[in-house]
Amino acid sequence: MSNLEKRPEPMTPDKTIRIGLLWHSVSSGNLGVGALTLGNIAIVRQVAQRMGLTPQFVVMSMRDGDAPELLKGEVEVFTINSKVLLTPGGYWKTVGQLDCVLDIGAGDSFAEIYGAKRFGFMWLTKMMAAARKVPLALSPQTIGPFTKSGYKQLGAIALRSSDIVLSRDEQSLAVSRALAPRARNEMSVDVAFMLPFEDRSAQRGGEKIRVGVNASGLLFHQAETGANRFGMSYDYAKFTRELLARLCARDDVEVHLVPHATSKTDPKDDDNHLADRLVKEFPSAIRVPAFDGPSQAKSYISSLDFLVAGRMHACIGAFSSGTPVVPVAYSRKFSGLFGLLEYDHILAMTDMSVDGAVAQVLSELDKRDELARDIAVGMKKVDALLDVYRDALADLFTQALAKRGIAMAA
Repeated sequence: MSNLEKRPEPMTPDKTIRIGLLWHSVSSGNLGVGALTLGNIAIVRQVAQRMGLTPQFVVMSMRDGDAPELLKGEVEVFTINSKVLLTPGGYWKTVGQLDCVLDIGAGDSFAEIYGAKRFGFMWLTKMMAAARKVPLALSPQTIGPFTKSGYKQLGAIALRSSDIVLSRDEQSLAVSRALAPRARNEMSVDVAFMLPFEDRSAQRGGEKIRVGVNASGLLFHQAETGANRFGMSYDYAKFTRELLARLCARDDVEVHLVPHATSKTDPKDDDNHLADRLVKEFPSAIRVPAFDGPSQAKSYISSLDFLVAGRMHACIGAFSSGTPVVPVAYSRKFSGLFGLLEYDHILAMTDMSVDGAVAQVLSELDKRDELARDIAVGMKKVDALLDVYRDALADLFTQALAKRGIAMAA
């Protein structure tokens, strides 16, 4: 039985709020999207509990299925495709039955970089929610880039149609303010910092340094084919192999190959497939099996002494569990997020060579205690920035309930 079918009796309608989680996922092979979903739900539940509300969730996204389904029986799942967007009884009906919508844009997909089709889905679902007059918040995410006039114009319309727009970095906030200066634009931070996990930090500090390497299948494929879609100044595949060779040659290091994004249909974007290749080249490395979900991945990462990672949410999992981490930047979202937290230990995507990148990682490994101290300072900023989001959610929920004629106590 779905959550929508389990709605409370009409005696206490004021205690229930139906929330659409747009462009979240419960079964994405990219654990980052699952981390956003679980982190956002954790924050929403905090706010709802404080307000005396019982949230019901409808997760709305395209079909995934590359990972075991999260939150089975706890949430309703609505699959978005062209048909349901064009059918009156599809998305239009479903979104109209919600009290409010939290659109997270899969973290960074409200942008032109993924092509017209994906942007079209992102844009139309926002506009349909607005047309149904359902209170709409863009949860903390990357906004843009928008460089082409058509994308800029449509992006501005969607931003103006949203009740609240929350950015997770300063560059996104600048884009949002430029396109929609009259919108309620606020700065917060990535909700995946709130992803629940089992703390395994007690496993750190053993005889050998537990070093995790999250090798990105996406970046590796780009380097091997010479495509370089992201404009990195160095060869990521050569960097990965050279780093692993240097680490595996050390007697004091235990190397863990940590996948964080998998795909059953696209081996070009599959960390698992790449880890299988790399462990054949570096047999002394520990091949960590694919995780069932993002919380399991974060729990494992919390046991490491150090991590170098090409996936954004592997980095966030490390940072928020206190594991010293070197993020491998491939877009402005890395410098935007970690710059906001004043964490300078990232590999720049430009003006960097393979030798320079390897040398920096090894240097950061040697001063991992300094990284841990910087993370502790950064996490205090995270807490303050998430409070901005919590306050915005409280306002949105109050607005949503007012539409039902329910006034919340001040």
